Amino acid sequence: MSCKIVPCLHYRDANAAIDFLCDAFGFERKMVVPGENGTVAHAELVYDGAMVMVGSVREDTPYARTMQAPAEGGASTQSIYLIVADPDAHCERARKAGAEIVMEPETKDYGGRGYTCRDSEGHVWSFGGYDPWASAG
Repeated sequence: MSCKIVPCLHYRDANAAIDFLCDAFGFERKMVVPGENGTVAHAELVYDGAMVMVGSVREDTPYARTMQAPAEGGASTQSIYLIVADPDAHCERARKAGAEIVMEPETKDYGGRGYTCRDSEGHVWSFGGYDPWASAG
């Protein structure tokens, strides 16, 4: 069995965030489990073999007490990098859907081209053509 990492993100309005992630970044809904009062208990979104899990912010659980949404103050302490075929076209799609582009597409010294943005609730995402698996020696 190989190891796989699946990032998990929490949103105040997870339903709107799912729409945004699909419209802006090209994710597709694999599974969305409704929660109480219009929340999302659990969602799985896929993009070309990659996956992120999304859920609504919950106020009073042990796990929720370890998290803070970017919009609630402070800088993000992690980001997600997703390999895409055409970073420039992907950036334009994200921009048109309302993503805040914080680093315009550029060619990196270590190879590949990419950009960085914030999603509808401030999570930081980077998209690029650099594949560290392909260049690993």
